Amino acid sequence: MVATTLATALGNIVRPSWGFARETEPDGHTGNVTTFGEDVTFVRRHAKVIVLSNPQSQARVAVCPDMQGRVLTSSAAGDAGASFGWINHELIASGKNNPQFNAFGGEDRFWLGPEGGQFGLYFKPGKPFDLQNWCVPKPINEEPFEMAQRQKNRALFRKKMHVTNYSGTRFDIDLRREICLLTAEQIRTALSVALAPQVSAVAFQSDNRITNIGTSAWEKRSGLPSIWIIGMFRPSTSATVVIPIVPGDEDELGPAVRHYFGQVPAERLTTTKSHIFFRGDGMQRGKIGVSRKRARPVMGSYDARSEVLTVVQYTLPRKATDYVNSTLEIQKAPYDGDVVNSYNDGPLEPGGQPFGPFFELETSSLAAKLKPGDSMRHVHRTFHFQGPKQHLDALSKAVLGVELKEIEESL
Repeated sequence: MVATTLATALGNIVRPSWGFARETEPDGHTGNVTTFGEDVTFVRRHAKVIVLSNPQSQARVAVCPDMQGRVLTSSAAGDAGASFGWINHELIASGKNNPQFNAFGGEDRFWLGPEGGQFGLYFKPGKPFDLQNWCVPKPINEEPFEMAQRQKNRALFRKKMHVTNYSGTRFDIDLRREICLLTAEQIRTALSVALAPQVSAVAFQSDNRITNIGTSAWEKRSGLPSIWIIGMFRPSTSATVVIPIVPGDEDELGPAVRHYFGQVPAERLTTTKSHIFFRGDGMQRGKIGVSRKRARPVMGSYDARSEVLTVVQYTLPRKATDYVNSTLEIQKAPYDGDVVNSYNDGPLEPGGQPFGPFFELETSSLAAKLKPGDSMRHVHRTFHFQGPKQHLDALSKAVLGVELKEIEESL
């Protein structure tokens, strides 16, 4: 299945100035390789940044209230440690606001779905589904989130917002978003794994809750919103996205992977009975998705050169079936959307520039069918592990169900 989405329309359009291209670094990374301390110092020149910490470890998480309470980046080794998130330094330094889309970057940002279709939130009623008319809703693109509480290892944000979908349905939403740095014990509990002393780790979660504060129930016939969490990470020629899937017959479960922006070439995407492997090098644009029947509550990536294993864990209710569809067309199945997505950045056209580059790991909640006063919650956790390969291999097998050797040899 090749889905029609925003980027289908981008191929013949000049790239807007949302980000800047990067040359490939000698170590195989694309983009400026910076430390956590350098990134925090830079962003603080332009916006407020709070750093979450735990006295028991060197783990750090940088969060920006001004940029919709997003997690900008993290480190497993304090200020001198590698900065794991992708940050758009040029856009932030410019001080400019793009009302269409501010691609600031960050490992965990809050968005709402769906993107397109008759219930999409990124197009005004009646407008064509093209780039010129695509626009991220203002509350999640331009406006700051209020920091309601702050502790050393957590920060709570609140935001009341009002958005209208393509069909003209208005949603009055109260968002409660808590970012929390996880302890070593919480990591072990969440993933059911033991960490070797040689492995450094940082993990955090965003606990996102939306409440219907309007006077009308949110119903399928007029469209439902969803929580959409997107993480942007530094690309590398040695980075591979790993998505465990439910094996089974395609006639019964549907395709293992859904393609966006056209079919992803075979040399960049491999699917086995139990896993999807996708390049995260920021060199060729493509996006994939996994449906509810195929999704498992975990995904991740592995950078063989840096020896960094990243894991994303998220809320996946067992009996939930309705997930919003973001394809850019009037849809026959508006609640047969993806649960997880991965995007790899690259030039929009031959010889052109990418948005970043970066790659993304994304998760979505089920469609929020809420009566006035009712709430829905979606938790998205991000883990980074760095250390000797044999210990990362044990983690990969336990959490992602695959050996590192298979990941490295998959593409």
